[in-house]
Amino acid sequence: MAIHRIKSAKPPAQNGVANPSTSVADIVSGVIEAVKQRGDEAVREYALKFDKMEPKRLSKEEAEAIIAQVDPQTIKDIKEVQENVRNFALAQKACLKDLEVEIRPGVILGHKNVPIDTVGCYIPGGRYPLLASAHMTILTAKAAGVRHVVACTPPILGEIPKATVAAMYYAGADDIWILGGTQAIAAMAVGTEAIPQCHFLAGPGNAFVAEAKRQVFGPVGIDLFAGPTEVLIVADDKADPLTCATDLLSQAEHGPDTPAVLITTSKDVAEKTLTFIDTQLESLRTADIASVSWRDHGEVIVTDTIDEAYALADDYASEHVQILTETPRDALTKMQHYGALFLGKNTCVSYGDKCIGTNHVLPTRKTAHYTGGLWVGKFLKTCSYQEVVSDKASGELGRLCGRAARAENFEGHARSGDLRAHLNLQDKFDWIP
Repeated sequence: MAIHRIKSAKPPAQNGVANPSTSVADIVSGVIEAVKQRGDEAVREYALKFDKMEPKRLSKEEAEAIIAQVDPQTIKDIKEVQENVRNFALAQKACLKDLEVEIRPGVILGHKNVPIDTVGCYIPGGRYPLLASAHMTILTAKAAGVRHVVACTPPILGEIPKATVAAMYYAGADDIWILGGTQAIAAMAVGTEAIPQCHFLAGPGNAFVAEAKRQVFGPVGIDLFAGPTEVLIVADDKADPLTCATDLLSQAEHGPDTPAVLITTSKDVAEKTLTFIDTQLESLRTADIASVSWRDHGEVIVTDTIDEAYALADDYASEHVQILTETPRDALTKMQHYGALFLGKNTCVSYGDKCIGTNHVLPTRKTAHYTGGLWVGKFLKTCSYQEVVSDKASGELGRLCGRAARAENFEGHARSGDLRAHLNLQDKFDWIP
């Protein structure tokens, strides 16, 4: 593959989950252990320390009073976005069918898609209160049929984030907690006197939240091992450099460690994109973040052919892959490894982040090589069942089981099969009286 790097990033992180700093890991493990030992008392202690506010569960009346203070247009927008997310999640669920098949006479096998019972959803605050994370986690869980959703979000500068509460409420959260950080993850994972133990945790967060999810994983399921937001654009010579620049910076503002990559077949597009980025950083309100991300993690690569561009993009396995080419739907067959594809000049990654209806919780750090993002199916367990209704079939399976089990030296397994062969086909065995 012939490639020319016009701008290179620092060496990329290794595949999978980044190793947390010792201090982050130690702090997180200490909080989790304290919550295990002291429950709500520890949660309150850490909430006061880190959130500067006691944890608070909002009643329906309290939530509605808070929502009444939110700008009506914001409420209208939240509901419109949630309608998009709900419709897509329900359409996805409709693809997941329960199954029952008689694989041989008298032998019935099946599976059922069973919703997880209790789910915890984390909605970040901090620099950016991510309203959309409420739609992507709480609403998608409810569309899957989850019975009980606990949702946590931190206060922002000592204040309850009103619009976030509105998004959580309309998404269908059963419990809304003003509680952030590691203490929220720990409380939902282990359960306390006030917060029920959740079987699955979903939602993005800072390094402490990500590390907390990593440490509780096992007894509790999680959506993804999340890393920094990533964006990659594949562009040909027909691409608009201003669009390339704008859409790269739209993701670079997420944080100072966001990889933003342009792979193009056109040196002219590459160079003009670089110029537009420099110009936009002069006026972008979030340039203090985006400029650091672009300086340290931005890349611009020129390839000889579009097939080389697609192959290189597949190797990156980026979270968001935007296709700005003359025939963008080619990517559906040319590429396999990505969190989500955004096809054509009319479709930007920001739509996926904020409003279009697909889920924005997506794989990062090359984990798109083996997994997709959060979707309604993540909140469902596909559980199999089996039933043998024919005596003859049971006896024949018993003979097969006996032979197969003894080939593996499992005598106890073999005898379970022998017994059915004896009861249904009158086979004789020395061990049966």
